[in-house]
Amino acid sequence: MNLDAIRELAADDMAEVNRLIEERLSSDVVLINQLAYHIVHSGGKRLRPMVVLLAARACGYQGKDHVQLAAIIEFIHTATLLHDDVVDGSDMRRGKQTAHTIWGNEASVLVGDFLYTRAFEMMVELDSMAVLRILARATNTIARGEVMQLMNVHEPDLTEADYRQVIYRKTATLFEAGCQNGAVLAGLDDAGCEALAAYGRHLGTAYQLVDDALDYSGDASEIGKNIGDDLAEGKTTMPLIHAMREGEPADRDLIRQAIEAGGLDQMEAVGRAIEKTGSAEYTRRLAEVEVEQAVEQLTSAVPGSPWRDALVHLARNSISRTA
Repeated sequence: MNLDAIRELAADDMAEVNRLIEERLSSDVVLINQLAYHIVHSGGKRLRPMVVLLAARACGYQGKDHVQLAAIIEFIHTATLLHDDVVDGSDMRRGKQTAHTIWGNEASVLVGDFLYTRAFEMMVELDSMAVLRILARATNTIARGEVMQLMNVHEPDLTEADYRQVIYRKTATLFEAGCQNGAVLAGLDDAGCEALAAYGRHLGTAYQLVDDALDYSGDASEIGKNIGDDLAEGKTTMPLIHAMREGEPADRDLIRQAIEAGGLDQMEAVGRAIEKTGSAEYTRRLAEVEVEQAVEQLTSAVPGSPWRDALVHLARNSISRTA
């Protein structure tokens, strides 16, 4: 099952999600409409809401609340992108100019706040304390992850454990919350809900690991951002951690200096060190382990169905992606 087949399976539900996103983006403040429309329609894969829909269906859910849950997840994710681009000073997102370079930092931060608060309005409408608790905790975890990442900028001594904490909080926790709530809507027991949460957590971790590998091995036109953005921002990701651990002393010193300085002056030399140590490939292998753990959790909790098959293939396809 390829991505096109998965999208076809979820097409009707995704159409409802997209309709709801359009409806709930609407505001009487023109700038909110302009800026929110720009980022929501900037070519994102809508992977997170699609995973929510598939998870709910795989667990046997027959209602409509999963559509609202998926839109909530997309609003939270979009809000984090707006804030992240301001903090990171990124000028390219999904192959397009970032919102803050068009409308300014202040507008981007405030519209991000609008999306967060809109998401919480929609959470309350679901009238489920369990769903609200999971999403509130996830949103707080993301905020802590953003602060942790800021503290770690230009820090070459970041450990793999530290790095994994950041990517759990920044990326995996939203996948985890979306899948767990899909199971909650379907009425699965605690063990089933935790298994779906674990699927989302491992999938999100794998997705971020591949993203970080692509920052040193991808193509800017495919991945929709500049190659080397992480290094330019002084972020110590898994390829750099591995290259420093396995590389020669001169390469370790070079990478340390590049992280501390930021910028792209040493990008070519750092790229050679990563290639020499196989660090991008090592990072992808870590992602493969996460994917297999995700699949194991999923298949232990829900019976076979096209929806479950789609989640399995979505996880496995995430390893080979180039964008």
